Amino acid sequence: MRRKIEITHTTFVGTAVFGSLFIVIALSLFVLWTSRQTVVATDQAVSAVSSFYLEAIADRRSREITNLIDDNFVQMGEALEFIKDERIESQDDLRETIGRLESLLSLNRFALVDADDTVYARYTTYSGGSRYAFLSQDPMDSRVISTVSEYGSSRQLCLAIPTPGLTVMGKPFKACFLQLDIKDIVDLLAFNDKGRTYFALYSRSGENLSGTDLGPCLSSRSFFDATRHVLPEAVWKENYNNFANGLEGSITFESDGAEETLCYAPIEGTDWEMAVLIRGSVIEDQIRDISEKNLLHSRILVVFTLASVVLLAVVLLLQARVLAQKKLEEEKKASEAFQLMARTDSLTGVGNKHAYTESEEAVNERIRSGKLREVGIVVGDVNGLKYVNDTQGHAAGDKLITDASSMLGEYFAQGTVFRIGGDEFVVLVEGEGVEALDEVASEFNRKVEANIGDDDVVVSIGYAVLEPKDGELRDVFERADRMMYARKTELKSRGAHTRE
Repeated sequence: MRRKIEITHTTFVGTAVFGSLFIVIALSLFVLWTSRQTVVATDQAVSAVSSFYLEAIADRRSREITNLIDDNFVQMGEALEFIKDERIESQDDLRETIGRLESLLSLNRFALVDADDTVYARYTTYSGGSRYAFLSQDPMDSRVISTVSEYGSSRQLCLAIPTPGLTVMGKPFKACFLQLDIKDIVDLLAFNDKGRTYFALYSRSGENLSGTDLGPCLSSRSFFDATRHVLPEAVWKENYNNFANGLEGSITFESDGAEETLCYAPIEGTDWEMAVLIRGSVIEDQIRDISEKNLLHSRILVVFTLASVVLLAVVLLLQARVLAQKKLEEEKKASEAFQLMARTDSLTGVGNKHAYTESEEAVNERIRSGKLREVGIVVGDVNGLKYVNDTQGHAAGDKLITDASSMLGEYFAQGTVFRIGGDEFVVLVEGEGVEALDEVASEFNRKVEANIGDDDVVVSIGYAVLEPKDGELRDVFERADRMMYARKTELKSRGAHTRE
């Protein structure tokens, strides 16, 4: 006969105690197992997210550089059409035309090359045969993308196109080209990611063209030399072949105890690779922070009841929503600050070329729609900037620019001042300011003429207002620009310094 088990107070207490201990131990083991699995999953997520994130960035940045190159080739084509229609009879005429093209089309260091390999730039003329390898092509029948180094400066991106049939000053010209600072291009691409993501531009031979550091481990060395000591030989050879053959790829390695992930992608139309590196700790910290919070909540399960867990989940959800909202607000503020910075000239604090272009587009839309009938433009050029830079130094030149900007803002207070070039300004005037433009310009010119004798700021200005025949703001700009150049000649005759 089976013995009947009697349930007593002691049995009940013992069962409760041992049962509780069992549940606590089971929950503890479960939490430890969950913690271990979470760490493994976090590491896998970090690796996957890092690679995916960097591949997307590398591809996007390489396309941005490709678009930049294509845009500049288009601008050079427009510049050639402009030159063909100009009547250029001397080197001064040619330099003036190049200067106007650089301003109007935002061309950087634009130059023409004649059949004798003489280079004609905005401020100088020199022999380019030994400096530019593309000039040795005979004939030069397509566009050329190359790099040059000048007098120890950072590497320059050189874009060149042939100019068949172009004759200027009675001479045949074979090519035109422009130069862009590669480091400036890469720094601009990396602006939003400084401190978190590193960018560098390499040739397929591994040379660092941009001179930028690809993280503290790889720095600015050759890609192949920098990666050789952190990768197994087989992995290094595989990526060496990928890189040299213009393929995309990715590398993960450890540096100072932290995981680094690097991706590279070819830039279409060139023999370059865009490389992007992110420290594993950047993504790891974000993902692991979420992971550790989940682990903490799991440990709390040992102490709290299921109801507490539900309550905690609700609280965490509310916190996550608050944090997400806060992050969105911070990102919005950061975006607004960046947009403001991107539209502001860092030296003078007035609007820059980008800001003027945006304003010009908005004004053109209002002109076309008939909503704007009164608008004027003042074009200003600072006299003697090169002279001050050469004789007193660039700090004095910077002060001259800021003084000129302040002077324009003081006299044309009813307009908006933009700095669109090194010594070039534009003031956009609307409404009541247009009616007073003649009077204000006369006062400004009298002050400038007085400044010549006082060795103070001298700014040549020209201005024009919208006329019925004008289809867009550029028509007004061109009239003001011609007046400005005439004024510059007049001030020169009065003793003002010029660029020469």
